[in-house]
Amino acid sequence: MFRRKAYDLLKKWKKESNGTTAILIEGARRVGKSTVAENFAQNEYEDYILIDFSTADDAVKRNFENIGDPDTFFRNLFVLTGKSLEKRKGLIIFDEIQFYPKARQAIKQLVKDGRFDYIETGSLISISSNVKDILIPSEEESIKMHPMDFEEFLWANGNAGMMEVIRSAFDTRTPLGIDIHRKIMQTFRTYMAVGGMPQAVAAYVDGKNYREIDRIKQSILRLYGNDLKKYGTQNGEKADAIFRTLPEQLMNRNSIFKYSGVEQEARYRTYGSAVDFLNESMVVNSCVNVSAPEIALEMYAKRDRFKMFMGDTGLLVSAILKNGGNPDKMYRSLVIDNLGINQGMIFENMVAQMLVANGNDLFFHEFEYSPEADSGNKKYEIDFLTVREKRIVPIEVKSSGYKSHKSFDYFKEKYKLKMNNRYIVYTKDLEVEDDILFIPIYMTSCI
Repeated sequence: MFRRKAYDLLKKWKKESNGTTAILIEGARRVGKSTVAENFAQNEYEDYILIDFSTADDAVKRNFENIGDPDTFFRNLFVLTGKSLEKRKGLIIFDEIQFYPKARQAIKQLVKDGRFDYIETGSLISISSNVKDILIPSEEESIKMHPMDFEEFLWANGNAGMMEVIRSAFDTRTPLGIDIHRKIMQTFRTYMAVGGMPQAVAAYVDGKNYREIDRIKQSILRLYGNDLKKYGTQNGEKADAIFRTLPEQLMNRNSIFKYSGVEQEARYRTYGSAVDFLNESMVVNSCVNVSAPEIALEMYAKRDRFKMFMGDTGLLVSAILKNGGNPDKMYRSLVIDNLGINQGMIFENMVAQMLVANGNDLFFHEFEYSPEADSGNKKYEIDFLTVREKRIVPIEVKSSGYKSHKSFDYFKEKYKLKMNNRYIVYTKDLEVEDDILFIPIYMTSCI
């Protein structure tokens, strides 16, 4: 069991809720939802019952017909599971609840009964087929769980101090110095290569080679494809097709998603539902174009134009490298910055992943501007936009140490915005220049 930030959120929920709500841990498969829920149960309660609805027998499911009679429901549950709990000292985990949505609806009566606390875990939990016949309980809180972030990766490797150094440098706008920066950058490149899926991280911590780590990630990619195809024949097949084309999509100019990259005649009207379906699965992170850089970004979203990133950059690396070559050699090349492919898409995917892990929705902006009065308009782009303290924060990503920022300058000239900060994410040490903060990619989580 690795230390996960979701554990702290569960502790906060338990203290503040005190039995008045259940909590749902939502996320893609294999990000560690079940593990953190059971570890929490072991450490924070006298005892617990875990019901895994992916394997639960029919008798356990039929018992939910007794939900209107709590005494009968719990009597049967204790007999069927071979365990009993003391009131207000036990936890019941409904694992993989998407396989039996009626249990999710039962949360209302169970919380009202008040005997125990409840944690639900689920993947593809909001897919329409999972919620069409049930009433979502208002007594349910939820948290989203993502792949392990860089700090969690550091914790897994016994390095609790590196992130504190990074945050301190960011907060004080102080460069780390070439030696410290190089050390952190190499560690971060290792994180990009391995990724944040707990199985892959565990293999790395255990000293497995990159070939073995890649095999684990390839199996997760196949699992995702199979999962997507299970949920709704038409949308599932289309979502799987989109997912498989993501490496090629990210190689496109500006990484803009092109339906023709999936199928020659594909259009938004025929694939839009599959895109929504894939976003709901949480195996991808979509970055949506906005028509204007206003603080209410969602109001200006143009959802038919977007970039789509993989939820875990380590999985993207495996998807890129799966068709040939020696995994050990290619992974090591990525770690030492000697990989002979376009690393821009890997860096941009990583920044997207880090922003989402920090609770940000992803937006970008395209605009036209004439740098000189006698020249025609040219097209420019801001890679990511977010909002801090009611001000727009533009973010540009560079997979090298280059510091050019024409798009930033023209963006500022065109819109005359009051901006909180402007960030260029790159590979060198922190630097401040022309009211732009240049930060190494590992500081993205500090934004």
